[in-house]
Amino acid sequence: MKLAELAARLECRLEGDGDIDVTRVAGIHDAGPGDVTFLANSKYEKLLATTEASAVIARDDAPAARCAMLRARDPYLAFARAVRIFTPEDRPNPGIHPISVIAPTAVLGHDVSIGPFVAVGEDAVIGDRTVVYPSVTIGAGARIGNDCVIHSNVSIRERVTLGARVVLQNGVVVGGDGYGFVRRGDGTHEKIPQVAVVVIEDDVELGANTTVDRPAVGETRIKAGTKIDNLVQIGHGVSVGRNVLMAAQVGIAGSTTIEDDVMFGGQVGVGGHLTIGRGAVAVGQSGVTNSLDPGAMVAGYPAIDSREWRRASVLFRRLPELKRRIEALEKQLAALAGPGNEDETPG
Repeated sequence: MKLAELAARLECRLEGDGDIDVTRVAGIHDAGPGDVTFLANSKYEKLLATTEASAVIARDDAPAARCAMLRARDPYLAFARAVRIFTPEDRPNPGIHPISVIAPTAVLGHDVSIGPFVAVGEDAVIGDRTVVYPSVTIGAGARIGNDCVIHSNVSIRERVTLGARVVLQNGVVVGGDGYGFVRRGDGTHEKIPQVAVVVIEDDVELGANTTVDRPAVGETRIKAGTKIDNLVQIGHGVSVGRNVLMAAQVGIAGSTTIEDDVMFGGQVGVGGHLTIGRGAVAVGQSGVTNSLDPGAMVAGYPAIDSREWRRASVLFRRLPELKRRIEALEKQLAALAGPGNEDETPG
């Protein structure tokens, strides 16, 4: 592809020779002739003078490189789109593999692709152009929208609803039973039937081995545009807002409401029956035990304001030293008091 064509497709401003042939996208450390690289972090600007790439995607105000430049308002977004251009999706052909089992009452849309060892239950609906990779189970009454991608070993349980353009990575389970038990009089536990629904709205992506549980009543819902990383647990009855981001190993306990634009770092844990306000951020490994106001940024366990946590973490490291100093001061005070210097009450 000519660099001028790539610039036009990415809506970038070209500086340099547009007739250069470019064939792939590469990291700035590894790029060579024919490669397009990108600069999104200013700390790597010094590499612009040494890169062997044929072109660099960079901000409008970035220093000039030794090669052609594609000036972009958001270089990282332009990079992502360039990767898609040079590495088109490897989409299987439409059709149903002969060793899959499709219930007679299931409804499949146009140009659906069903891989081998797929099981589709009674009355399930799969939308147009959706791809279902091998060894997927789709339960009775499930509804899957148009242009979804369901990777291998996914389980979509009965009556689950997926919107359009949903991506489920390998091993996702949507609609497994929520963790609901009631203690009997003899100390044993009786299971509460988990019979309600799970709804995943449009343009949601769930990472590998993520689980979204169904509740006993009501619904579990993940709203449009949310992106969830690997190994995340969404408990029963949870409501996740629009455009929420969750990194790996986040756990959300049951009946919690997460409003729009929230961000959770890796290994964040959120208690049950809480409300996480719009735009709140929890730093990685935070333990959120109370509801958060909109726009809050918290860290630590139990999670507190991130600025307070940073100040406190400095003191945590000094605790052994402070303990020694306090003990030394106590000894000095005891020595000054001495056996004959104790305060006496007149009388």
